[in-house]
Amino acid sequence: MIDYDGRAWLPILFKLRGSVIPRLVPRALFAAGVGALAVLALEKRDFKIPTLAHTLVGVALGLLLVFRTNASYDRYWEGRRLIGFIVNRSRDLARQAASYLANAEARAQLAALIPAFYWATAQTLRKSTDLGRIGETLTEAQRAQLAGVTHRAPVLLKMISDVLQAELAAGRLSDQKLAAMDANLTAFNDSLGGAERILKTPIPFAYAQHIKIFVVLFCFSAPFAMAEGMGWATPVVSALLALALFGVDEIGVEIEDPFGDDPNDLPLDAIGSGIEKAVGEVLR
Repeated sequence: MIDYDGRAWLPILFKLRGSVIPRLVPRALFAAGVGALAVLALEKRDFKIPTLAHTLVGVALGLLLVFRTNASYDRYWEGRRLIGFIVNRSRDLARQAASYLANAEARAQLAALIPAFYWATAQTLRKSTDLGRIGETLTEAQRAQLAGVTHRAPVLLKMISDVLQAELAAGRLSDQKLAAMDANLTAFNDSLGGAERILKTPIPFAYAQHIKIFVVLFCFSAPFAMAEGMGWATPVVSALLALALFGVDEIGVEIEDPFGDDPNDLPLDAIGSGIEKAVGEVLR
């Protein structure tokens, strides 16, 4: 995720990292070429398109693009909310472990397993298979247990449950405290499932295709409706129109999957480092 100051206009205007504009340049140039062709067609053949049709279609297309962007941002915000829920529950579970568990070994195990669950969740959402940061704080036996597993986050939850169950069996943890800690594990699982729902449920294809078809038709036919009134300014206006409409659609595509590695995706690595630090400080 790109951190920026919303009040700093010039840095935002000229920042390319995270912008969709570089990907739109070929389409904008093509629209400018169509604009030049429209002016020539008007001058040579008196060919033009009435503006009424584009006026009416433009209103409907604008509404479709707004709905598309809102749907994508809803997915983005829901993803951030679920990841934030894991952060809160991680801190709460660490607090409970620090207060309820007298066994230093059990606390040390949880200090490693709680961040490992987050990293396994991030790995699942990014469709990665490398153990990476999951195994940095785990034992050799735990890493071996995860090596051949596809769904590692639930296995790590089971490892945490085993630690708590062992403390209960040893008489160092009461049933009531175990139930309170187990509620956080259930919340972990719910958040993981919610994030996977976003990942595995894309914007319906028919909806995405319909918008793209009409954006293409509108942007590349509008120059023939503008040429009479704008003359040789038509190529420039056509390029700006393409940047605007294609850009809104492209932003929706950019943010509809918030868990990837793109500049506008959620900062999963920074959030994981924060969990590691917070849990380690509480349980130290």
